[in-house]
Amino acid sequence: MTERAKPLAGLRVLDLTRLLPGPVATQHLADLGADVVKIEDTGEGDYARSMGARPGETSTFFRLVNRNKRALRLDLKKPGGVAVFQRLTLSADVVIEGFRPGVMDKLGIGYEALAAINPRIVFCSITGYGQDGPYAQRAGHDINYIGYAGVLDQIGEAGRAPAVPNFQIGDLLGGALAPLVGLLASVIDARASGRGRCVDVAMTDAVFAHAVFPLAGLLARLAPPPRGADLLSGGVPCYGVYATADGRHMAVGALEKKFWELLCDTIERPDLKPFHLAFGAKGEKAKAELSAVFAGQPQSHWIARFAGVDCCVTPVLTIAEALDNEQLQARGMVVEADGLPQLAPPWKLSGYEFAIDRSAPAPGQHSEDILREAGYADAEIDSLRAQGII
Repeated sequence: MTERAKPLAGLRVLDLTRLLPGPVATQHLADLGADVVKIEDTGEGDYARSMGARPGETSTFFRLVNRNKRALRLDLKKPGGVAVFQRLTLSADVVIEGFRPGVMDKLGIGYEALAAINPRIVFCSITGYGQDGPYAQRAGHDINYIGYAGVLDQIGEAGRAPAVPNFQIGDLLGGALAPLVGLLASVIDARASGRGRCVDVAMTDAVFAHAVFPLAGLLARLAPPPRGADLLSGGVPCYGVYATADGRHMAVGALEKKFWELLCDTIERPDLKPFHLAFGAKGEKAKAELSAVFAGQPQSHWIARFAGVDCCVTPVLTIAEALDNEQLQARGMVVEADGLPQLAPPWKLSGYEFAIDRSAPAPGQHSEDILREAGYADAEIDSLRAQGII
């Protein structure tokens, strides 16, 4: 059987993003076979390279989100650098950037300028608040985006302040996954119509667009859902986190009545069955009873107790334990490369086998190859380097 090409083979992406959201998005594209050219300035480049790293080393963070890419250093503040970028755009399908609105236009490589020389180009901008609106030029980070979207308010325990999640919802849902939908939809359209699009993705918008349960709670109550007291945030006994005797935790997700009743039978507390979806004082009493049961034994006891019971009761694992988890291992979600355990992409496609063909690149590691592919002669490349353009 002839081996199939990767799904995005032949797609050329010019990647100007830094840090977390954009690099994760383009890594997904690279993992699927796209030729992603990571373009960094001739100075510090992507700040992620040095975050948490010792002098002279590349950070683990950078290496985890920039595999399977090639790298080019280019000074876009010089006319010569802009000219190089424009030339690269002629053979590209996608440009993806994460600067504040207007920066690319000021450099002379905004959507309109690039579409004039390559009408097929898909130009994707990832920002905190979007290309327009009163907040467009504001700085922000994940905590700000989920705060504005009404999501941070919902995270945490009842009666306590919102809890800061150690999972970047805005950056990863909003800045890494949401852009791929608009970007790939536009690529499909461009291949059919010959015309690309400008894709404007605001991380705040993307989080807000998925705040389904907070909105459902608001519409049901005609008031904002109370933190830690809604159906899926800890307000009922059958859905929550319970501490064990050794300071670990179990996740209980027995939303369906059959699962709740099976849980109650497993812990030999059939008296709790009527309080499946109980809110208020009755719910709090049932949660207290359930808490006392789980607190009576260590996590290992409960893992063994529920191992053969299909009722949505599972351990809360550390990331180290998750790396060794039998299900995630069986799914091939952990791969060793570049001296690190790495997280595989979450999609399994027939006729496609994920592989790390390249470790995260050094700054400008592939500059000469990329420029030669664009038609530059060696003498021209030497001249660009002498001018500090690459």
